[in-house]
Amino acid sequence: MRYLLWRSALAVAVGIFTSTAQAQMQHQGAHNPQSAGDQAPYAGQQNRAITSLSADDQKAIANGEGWGLAKPAELNGVPGPAHLLELADKIGLSPEQVEKLQQLFTDMKTQAIALGNEYMAAEKAIDDYFRSGSFSDRVLREKVDQAEQARANLRFLHLSYHHRTLDVVTPQQIKQYNELRGYSQTVINDPCANVPAGHDPVMFRKHMGCN
Repeated sequence: MRYLLWRSALAVAVGIFTSTAQAQMQHQGAHNPQSAGDQAPYAGQQNRAITSLSADDQKAIANGEGWGLAKPAELNGVPGPAHLLELADKIGLSPEQVEKLQQLFTDMKTQAIALGNEYMAAEKAIDDYFRSGSFSDRVLREKVDQAEQARANLRFLHLSYHHRTLDVVTPQQIKQYNELRGYSQTVINDPCANVPAGHDPVMFRKHMGCN
């Protein structure tokens, strides 16, 4: 009988010890993510010169690439010059059209590189602000506004060069382009029904061959 009581007491003691140890480990893990195998998602990014932009982001921006900024145009049936040139043979672009699109692309890229550098410099200025250790709401607001304006300028540039291609290609070529790119026709806008800002509606539709 004593033996059974002793075993029961031992089992309770072991259970209490085990529960306490597990609770302590869970508590320590909550305050030390690395010990719990859950590393902070930003770990390593503190070494970036511009913390908000990855190396791939910075490379794309520095090269004047679209960086996804023109998706609203691309996915609504208004392609940019670069992708149109990629499919020149398949959509039947004439030598004259290719030349005009190439000029658009060259102009766009030149400006995109300059504006992209301005944007990255503005983002780096925010990092420099926090690394300086000297803080001011007024100064921070100025730097954030400068970065957002620089990004807006860059995005506007890419978007604006998309609708400029409508002066060069025909509705049929745009239709072929969108089909080749795999975009659903249910979301593709008819260029004849959407006259870009700054264009005379009558002349634009005549130029595009709209009925």
